Amino acid sequence: MDQDLKSKIDQACRTAEEFTKLYYESLDKRRHLISRLYMDSATLIWNGNGVTGKDNIQKFWTDLPSSEHSIHTLDAQPIAGPEVANQFTLLVKVGGQVKYNEKAPKSLNQTFLLTAMGDKWKIVSDCFRAQELLNSNTS
Repeated sequence: MDQDLKSKIDQACRTAEEFTKLYYESLDKRRHLISRLYMDSATLIWNGNGVTGKDNIQKFWTDLPSSEHSIHTLDAQPIAGPEVANQFTLLVKVGGQVKYNEKAPKSLNQTFLLTAMGDKWKIVSDCFRAQELLNSNTS
């Protein structure tokens, strides 16, 4: 394997672990600061609802009930080819559960496109989907 590619893969994995820890802690405990993690022109798709711009994304997250996330799976890969604004860019996929207020937890899948902006990582695109379990007794 090309040493440069191996280095980018290692960096993507380290960055994904650090970033998701910060992201979900912010979302659950410091939601009023969540917009700091998004680019100004970022896009959020939340269960099919689109929101554009970090200020609108901040308002969207703030309007949701309080949450508690637990992450079960995490994967990351560097994006080969054209980068965002000539910066190192990576794709992060997360699986886990989210619990809003005192309701039953739901499975979730979330995909981030992150790019390096100086020494900070910013979300370019965020796609969140809560998963409903299908009833296996249906015929």
